Amino acid sequence: MSLLAVSRLRLSWAPERELSMPPPALLKRPDRLVLGPAAGQGRPDRLQCQGLKAVNKISLSSQPGEHVSFVSVFTTYSSDPAGAGKRSSDVVTVGKHFYSKEERSMAILNTFIRFIQVSMPRSDVIILTDPKSKLSINQGKASILPIEGNYSRGNLMLQRIKSYIVNCARHFVFTDSDMAVVEDLGHIFTSYPNWHLALTFRNNKGQPLNSGFIAVRGARDGISKAIEFFNEVLKAYNLKYMKASRMLGDQLALAWVVKSYLSSAFGKFSRHETFTGEVNGASVLFLPCEVYNWTPPEGAGQFHGMPLDVKVVHFKGSRKRLMLEAWDFYNSTSQLSDMLCLILKSGRTKYDF
Repeated sequence: MSLLAVSRLRLSWAPERELSMPPPALLKRPDRLVLGPAAGQGRPDRLQCQGLKAVNKISLSSQPGEHVSFVSVFTTYSSDPAGAGKRSSDVVTVGKHFYSKEERSMAILNTFIRFIQVSMPRSDVIILTDPKSKLSINQGKASILPIEGNYSRGNLMLQRIKSYIVNCARHFVFTDSDMAVVEDLGHIFTSYPNWHLALTFRNNKGQPLNSGFIAVRGARDGISKAIEFFNEVLKAYNLKYMKASRMLGDQLALAWVVKSYLSSAFGKFSRHETFTGEVNGASVLFLPCEVYNWTPPEGAGQFHGMPLDVKVVHFKGSRKRLMLEAWDFYNSTSQLSDMLCLILKSGRTKYDF
């Protein structure tokens, strides 16, 4: 990679050990990428990096995969019309791009779509949104589908489940928009033929299932079983978790429904292996988060590096800036495996965004 490409990322190296740390109140999140050591080095089943160069490449499919529709619920909350009153302190720079607060959300959404276009060019993207939202997307097979509902911050996760029920029609992957699909996911529908919906699990007692990735098989029985399942989750949410943190209610309801019908599944979540089970008549494919919903190292069981078969990277929480930085890196180098080294070495830092 050229020095010019590296300089565009505004990188700085973090020491592996810090002798002292200021009190938490004095810590300020960095406004640039901070690179540290890459977890998982020396393990043959993990991505190995020398600087920002991948030593062992992530295996990428060269064959056109299944046509899959990616669906995400998205809305904006800014009341600042046309960026009026924008303050310089609100502007974030990524590469040669400058983003205001509202523009950052749209940049994340557009980056989500671009990653899918690279990894699964036959697939389309559907954005479910509030009819009052003034979204505009002009990217190939991406489209906007307004659905009436309550999209307020406190109700968004509940609204997401309702929107999924309305939109079940064919092979679907319902995802958060802060995800990067880095490998074709069509094999889920061909290699594992006997399931109705798929969930991603992790070895986390409090939140063992992540609702940011849910797949639905586009057959008649798959769709009907998925709708029944979502209605069960919706009922549990309304009865038990309306007072939960606004970003946790759906995941708690999801886990409650699975545990009610298939408590044995929870004993398998520490194994990181794909398995199936029946939940109220629906055949559920359980996929490990470390492959299908991998998060830059921040949580339980994820400090062992990046698996070579990783399919989806989830930039949840404070890592959304890293998603834009990763795309900017890929856009300038066209090296997906090297981009994953950037993510792996940057993922422990919480960024100002």
